[in-house]
Amino acid sequence: MAVAEPIAGSTGLNPQALARLRAAFASLVERRRVPGAVLLIERHGVIACCDSLGLQDPLRGLPMRNDSIFRIYSMTKPIVSVAVLMLVERGRLSLRDPVAKFLPEFAGVQLGVERRIDGESQLQQVAPRRTITLHDLLRHTAGLTYEFHEPSAVQKSYVDANIGARWRSNAEHCAVLAGLPLMHEPGSVWNYSRATDVLGRVVEVVGGLPLGAYLKREVFDPLGMPDTGFTVPPPEHARIAEPFATDPDSAAPITVFDARLPAALESGGGGLFSTAADYARFLRLLLNGGTLDGVRLLGRKTVEAMTADHLGALPRAGEVLPVGHGFGLGVAVKTHLGIGTEPGSVGTYGWSGAGGTSFFVDPQEAMFALVMVQAPGQLDEVRELFRQLVYAAIDT
Repeated sequence: MAVAEPIAGSTGLNPQALARLRAAFASLVERRRVPGAVLLIERHGVIACCDSLGLQDPLRGLPMRNDSIFRIYSMTKPIVSVAVLMLVERGRLSLRDPVAKFLPEFAGVQLGVERRIDGESQLQQVAPRRTITLHDLLRHTAGLTYEFHEPSAVQKSYVDANIGARWRSNAEHCAVLAGLPLMHEPGSVWNYSRATDVLGRVVEVVGGLPLGAYLKREVFDPLGMPDTGFTVPPPEHARIAEPFATDPDSAAPITVFDARLPAALESGGGGLFSTAADYARFLRLLLNGGTLDGVRLLGRKTVEAMTADHLGALPRAGEVLPVGHGFGLGVAVKTHLGIGTEPGSVGTYGWSGAGGTSFFVDPQEAMFALVMVQAPGQLDEVRELFRQLVYAAIDT
């Protein structure tokens, strides 16, 4: 889907500052920090910036396009979270429901506890104090983890199980995951995890369709997002954005999944492909309180609940969640000004994808912005640069 041309002078964003934003990303391209990028900013309902820079495919020398297709990885999570909340609004789910109500394999899940026995660290499994709920899955307090976090015995069990295998179906993936020990007691710690993969399977069970088909029918088609899905059809392969062969800092080979090969796993936590224009429509829906162009997917108060902090004083594991942020139902939420390095209003929410894509929505400024890049090792650099320079452009 094409993106409308920017309309100058109607967004309260400074044109010279926007030019600096473009120049900064052109410099990243010139210095081979990233192959290319698509930048999109909308404020007060008007597109202020939609630029494509650099190369879509550095190996083939193909230029970046506004409609290039990106692996958006964890930017899949907010979309699946919306699908879950739509089922809540229809009375099909409650956030208090135990996940085992829909996926019985999780009824017997065990907590992994590392203990020193005879001088050696051993992983023992005990029953958790309470069950995992859908609310836990949405806010990443289910006790699950990711295999790429700091090493532990539980994470090693994920690696040994090859938990990220794309040849397993969502049902098979969850069956394996339910057999692995939990990292934390449910509800006790925020730990970024494969929880949204489990939510994707819940959507399949309740919705009666494979996740990709369900999202197409209930989210992508109603919103007009034709280029978003778990596969890229062959006629569109020429639009797939690719990373460099090696990382510009470490020189290590860059590995991303092959977008041209179909996969059985439709990962609710990280499997979607999309374009800047498509994802902008999803963000516009959220900024508008759940409605877009006469289509309502969520009620306004549900969007408010989704984008509020659900953690409070709960401890956070690792460094994935930026300082000064809490977490809602599928998105990080800025809770404090002056804590951390990222600018933004209190209530600004967003998330990123491991391939380099990132977005934020600022309801106070009536603005959303997203950057699409395929440069996994430069995600933090790209995300913070983009956010700083977008906010630097606000005049009125």
